[in-house]
Amino acid sequence: MLVSAAPVNAASLAPGVDRYLELPSGTLRARLHGAPGRPLAIGVPGLSANCLSFGLLGPTVAGLDRTLAAIDLRGRGRSAAGKSGSHGWAAHARDVLAVADALGAQRFDFIGHSMGAFVGLSLMKQAPHRVRSLVLIDAVGVPDLRAMPPILGAAQRLGTVYPSTEAFLELVKGVGVVGWDDFWEAHYREDLVETEGGVRQRASRDAVVEDLEYAATADVRALWPHAVSQTLLVRAAQPFSPGADIITEHDRDTFLTIAKRARAVEVPANHYGVMNHPQTAKAVQELIT
Repeated sequence: MLVSAAPVNAASLAPGVDRYLELPSGTLRARLHGAPGRPLAIGVPGLSANCLSFGLLGPTVAGLDRTLAAIDLRGRGRSAAGKSGSHGWAAHARDVLAVADALGAQRFDFIGHSMGAFVGLSLMKQAPHRVRSLVLIDAVGVPDLRAMPPILGAAQRLGTVYPSTEAFLELVKGVGVVGWDDFWEAHYREDLVETEGGVRQRASRDAVVEDLEYAATADVRALWPHAVSQTLLVRAAQPFSPGADIITEHDRDTFLTIAKRARAVEVPANHYGVMNHPQTAKAVQELIT
């Protein structure tokens, strides 16, 4: 049983303001936390997650006189999927740059969780001069394969029709990898859309599978030398099962020898709980203040 995190109150989850940005790749939703005109940070969620993953970090960044634009990647949340062959880390990184352009930011901070961290590393290869600071939350190298079943299981459920919202929420609770609170309640309710016979998740199975196929052939460690900005690596200290780490100790230590401006923090949560843990918020504050 896995998540260790302080309870999150509904009052602490500032809703933000949605913007729909017309990018070269299509229309992307960004949820903005903080007043317009401030220095920008861009948040990218994990494989099949939506922008509400940043329900705690959004207000945290806004409290630093910055604006966080938490985005729905194409094929997730309320952003439509692109055509076949148009996804993958590099393509998502180009979308991040287009989001910054649309919001008038030449330079910005970047926060990525899970696959979003790999998008951040790809972004650093493409445009390191545009990234003031880089936050990689519980992804940097090659995960222990024993840690992957909960993540792959979530991807495999995409497209399934459930009789009701409550039935889906009970399923997620029963899996046991999410410490249920207002944070996750909001995230998963946002992730559902009505369909014939009940509800289904918004994320496109085809887009997610394409990103998984991209990951299977990508050499993520080859991206490490491009992490030249000041970098925070947040490692979830609680594995899904004993020894089954998303960031192995070897990858953590090797990354820190290659990325000279990086430091790492360990947070007492698992891969999901790390996103709404106060220690993650504190570490992010310290980096981008």
